[in-house]
Amino acid sequence: MSLDRRADDLDQLAIDTIRFLSVDMVEKANSGHPGAPMGQAPMTYWLWSRHLRYDPSAPRWPNRDRFILSCGHASALLYSMLHLAGYPLSMAELKRFRQLGSMTPGHPEREPELGIETTTGPLGQGISNAVGVAMAERMLAARFNRDDFPVFDFKVWVNASDGDLMEGVASEACSLAGHLELGKLNVLYDSNHITIDGPTPLAYSEDACQRFAAYGWHVQHVEDGNDTEALEAAITAAEAETGRPSLIAVRTVIGYGSPEKAGTADAHGSPLGPDEVVATKKNLGWPLEPTFLIPEEVRERFEEAAGPGASERQSWEEMMERYREAHPELAADLDQRLAGELPEDWDGDLPAYAPGDGPLATRKASGAALNALAERLPRLIGGSADLAPSNNTLIDGEEAFEAGNPGGRNLHFGVREHAMGAIMNGMSLSGLLIPYGGTFMIFSDYMKPPIRLAALMELPAIYVFTHDSIFLGEDGPTHQPVAQLASLRAVPDLVVLRPADANETVAAWRVAIERQHAPTALSLTRQKVPVLEGSAEKAADGVRRGAYVLADPADGAEPELLLLATGSEVWVIKEAQEKLAEEGIAARVVSMPSWELFAAQDQDYRDEVLPPSVTKRLGVEAGASLGWHRWVGPEGAVHAVDRFGTSAPWQDVAEAYGFTPEKIAEKARKLLGVERKKA
Repeated sequence: MSLDRRADDLDQLAIDTIRFLSVDMVEKANSGHPGAPMGQAPMTYWLWSRHLRYDPSAPRWPNRDRFILSCGHASALLYSMLHLAGYPLSMAELKRFRQLGSMTPGHPEREPELGIETTTGPLGQGISNAVGVAMAERMLAARFNRDDFPVFDFKVWVNASDGDLMEGVASEACSLAGHLELGKLNVLYDSNHITIDGPTPLAYSEDACQRFAAYGWHVQHVEDGNDTEALEAAITAAEAETGRPSLIAVRTVIGYGSPEKAGTADAHGSPLGPDEVVATKKNLGWPLEPTFLIPEEVRERFEEAAGPGASERQSWEEMMERYREAHPELAADLDQRLAGELPEDWDGDLPAYAPGDGPLATRKASGAALNALAERLPRLIGGSADLAPSNNTLIDGEEAFEAGNPGGRNLHFGVREHAMGAIMNGMSLSGLLIPYGGTFMIFSDYMKPPIRLAALMELPAIYVFTHDSIFLGEDGPTHQPVAQLASLRAVPDLVVLRPADANETVAAWRVAIERQHAPTALSLTRQKVPVLEGSAEKAADGVRRGAYVLADPADGAEPELLLLATGSEVWVIKEAQEKLAEEGIAARVVSMPSWELFAAQDQDYRDEVLPPSVTKRLGVEAGASLGWHRWVGPEGAVHAVDRFGTSAPWQDVAEAYGFTPEKIAEKARKLLGVERKKA
């Protein structure tokens, strides 16, 4: 077949090129999702060729428009676009789609150098990340833009699917986006009415457009996803609407062009199959061979499409030279952020505590540390899922980030924990902000998917989880976390810090800020705990290393027992040590604020803290015992909580669950096999 076409058919030729690159990728891999790329090709091509501002030669240009493929199963579409647009994604990599070690995995994984802005695949996450990206644009513009210097002025574009809009996280995030009037956020909604199970009416009959209109979005319809004139009009209107986010519902046909599978669930998640590929190429007038065909005129069209973005990027860089002269302090701040560096003495105002300053809840100490850091780190920004007074996550003297006040640093996410996590990820993607978000530890379950994705993407999000144990007391087992610490510790590359007192809490914040390429979870108490003797001197290094010796036997004797604990249980084992000492039992007290950081230390340090010769070890934590045997060994024991909590004042809960110095001392004696030693 011939590809000779009139000049005005060039756009259609480009659209079909995208379709069949995607089809050929899926077919060669014998795995993937061809249907969505085939239906979304026209709207995606039209956006990239006429509206999206990008420069493949400078993929990290801070003021580029962002494109997020929220329906990450359509990854073949994104890889086709990036290859054609000139990003360093080779044809060889397209042919290695979904293969071991390729740059084209089954779902997009964040790689800014390739133009992949965020990791998507779990539906709803991408569109929710985009809300955070749009919030970041507004925050950065408020911080850095000045008259005649639009340093940040980019748009955020999203391809989203029916499945994305079904997910609850998308509803949470898009509700907030409408409330905040994020006019730079635009969503192309691929309304193809098909999911894996079949037609969407099997489970989904609401009018999503009315829902988004109720959120305060600007909503448009394009009745035919192949109507490029209608797409042009809708995209142009969305760009012109700056007071509201925009949703363009585009009626597409999944698997468009396939004689047998178009418009059916069969086109969603499986290759078309060799016979149907042939039939589809014949149907759309595409050559059967070679596969992975890119006509030369299509390559030239994409080179032309990238030109305006490259020109704008060059103009932006020229403007930035003038900006550095006109606003040197702001420019220095921005350049430092772009370099991934922290200001000198960024931690210079962090408080230190003495035993006489206690008792103090670690959530309270966290609020003090946060405010000290916020003074010197304007990039630190965040809030809470409607629990700021309890989480102590407000920055004193700062205003709320609102539609009319983009310079506010206190974020109010509402009762939307899942969206908070996903939005924090979006804010982190720029590398120019350090977002934090607070809620009760029990509700970390609601935001587990974005926590996992933050770890996968190596984003510096900070989670402030307060009310971290059964000792929150009267609110009872519905609010008392038991399994959450173990669950969070199981996430690769997430560091969990459970500080024992105010000094460890300050040190934990220092570690969290220093971790510029990974997320951190802080586990903090509701109840007051003592400021421990020795923590002022030892906590900074000890927390950074994950565990340290808080106290050895007072008489210098070699320990016959190791008492290990985290968080609010450390003071309990310290007092238990004193009681045991009165009986002549020599015990070492080890505070273990972070298992992950301790596991990363060299063997010599780990052996120094936990001598292999001392095999009698008692681990103490008011959470699930899962994982503790790694540290206590086969001859050790664990005092933990492997059942739900109960509603009562925290002191009564501690007594009932055995978390008192007396009961821990009793456990220690039992472990050692002694009734009671006399001093």
